Amino acid sequence: MNSQFQYASEQYEYVRSSRKVLLEFCAAISSGDFIKEHSSFGRGSIRNLLVHIANVYENWIGKHGLARNISFTTYQSVNDIVSITGLFEAVDVLVYDFIRSIEDDAERKIEYELNGVKKSAGLLQVFSHTITHEFHHKGQVLSLGRHLGYIPVDTDIIR
Repeated sequence: MNSQFQYASEQYEYVRSSRKVLLEFCAAISSGDFIKEHSSFGRGSIRNLLVHIANVYENWIGKHGLARNISFTTYQSVNDIVSITGLFEAVDVLVYDFIRSIEDDAERKIEYELNGVKKSAGLLQVFSHTITHEFHHKGQVLSLGRHLGYIPVDTDIIR
């Protein structure tokens, strides 16, 4: 049977493959549409949705999971797909460091506070949370792209 490290690494490679398809789709979106704010979409723009995805990795994986001092990426600091791609390359480094920590101490709990309540979560729970969060917002990116007149692509893991 595969180790937790091998399993999580393989699973994250599926996430990265899906993200690559999404970022290729986003590369075809005009720069104006990429940053254009739409009040009917949670984070407002495709850029903001993508940065938000990265911020959640920075928060849960970097800050809480790895106990690193993280400077969260701001929406305004990223204005094109090249910058977004670089941001996700940095996220990948965090995630692979985190995955190695799962192998070293899979039973460790992460302590955090949410809405004033102290809680804890296991490492696999945090890992699952971040990747499912990404897929949720990928759907919003594709929906917003459709709203802007672009033809969405299939970002499913099995496609």
